[in-house]
Amino acid sequence: MADDPSPELPDRLAKHGSVGIKDVARHAGVSVTTVSNVLNSTNRISSRTRDRVRASIRELGYVRNAAAHQLRAGSSTTIGLIVPDGSNPFYAAIARGAEDAAVERGATVLVGNSNRSAERESRYIDLFEEQRVFGLLIAPVADTTDRIESLIQRGITPVVVGRVAHPERCSSVSIDNVSGGYLATKHLLGTGRCRIAFVGPSGAPGVVDRLAGARMAVDEAKNATLEVIDSKDSTVAVGRQLGVQLIERDGPLPDGIFCANDLLATGMLHAFFDTHRIRVPEEVGIIGYDDIDFAASAIVPLSSIHQPADLIGRTAVDLLKQELDEPLMRHRHVLFPPELVVRESTRR
Repeated sequence: MADDPSPELPDRLAKHGSVGIKDVARHAGVSVTTVSNVLNSTNRISSRTRDRVRASIRELGYVRNAAAHQLRAGSSTTIGLIVPDGSNPFYAAIARGAEDAAVERGATVLVGNSNRSAERESRYIDLFEEQRVFGLLIAPVADTTDRIESLIQRGITPVVVGRVAHPERCSSVSIDNVSGGYLATKHLLGTGRCRIAFVGPSGAPGVVDRLAGARMAVDEAKNATLEVIDSKDSTVAVGRQLGVQLIERDGPLPDGIFCANDLLATGMLHAFFDTHRIRVPEEVGIIGYDDIDFAASAIVPLSSIHQPADLIGRTAVDLLKQELDEPLMRHRHVLFPPELVVRESTRR
């Protein structure tokens, strides 16, 4: 028989600071098994007993140890998401889409920011593996082929976000970045510009493809040139710094600038307007990439290549669910088409 309820128990626990399932059982005057059944929402408990146990949980402030429960149950409802730049609104929108899709399926999303560091990315992979997530969505900054294979062997299903994954290893979701780079550069050329500069972190996944598309467009044009400027990073501050350097160097300015994301393009706009009053778009046309929310309200409304960030996040979770529901299915690779959004910054 279970012990009688203990009215003095809350005071004792408040002093010692730790509330366990045995304390809840003692306080409610029931067995540990009964408390467990209430926590797991089984139908074998009377409503009167269930209410008493829930009242004890509230009074004692008991918080379930989800990690321990997952270890015992052998299951998890947590998805890991690793993004390369948590400060970029584009990745925030991906995370929001993934979280919304996960919540609809009774799951949660834990987000890690690798800050474009392969070492930091690796630590997050280790952390999520320790947390026993059942799936990992990753926008990689380096070649993670071996780590992904390791995750698969350990029962964690990965989905690559923002680039095409190896077709035999896992599913992926991305935009067609080569087409996006081609579309942006073709637009600049079509507005009469011929001295094109591409600004972005060389070697970064996605950026390499955008540059390849830009080269294709320039190669098709007569008397057009392409200058590549390595930005090292993709922030507003870096874009502003590079804009000042462009203005202060010898020789003519590019008349068309394609930035690898909207943050770099926004920094360029501020450099031209606030520091040296270079006119956009009269002297220089600027186009960005991602079409983040404040691109339309920039100091000059910014032309951009639209990526459906929310849909990318949702699709990543959908792909993960399909992988789990159908373990023998062939991996899918969803490639969204880019969309050119023309605003004042590239007016002819």
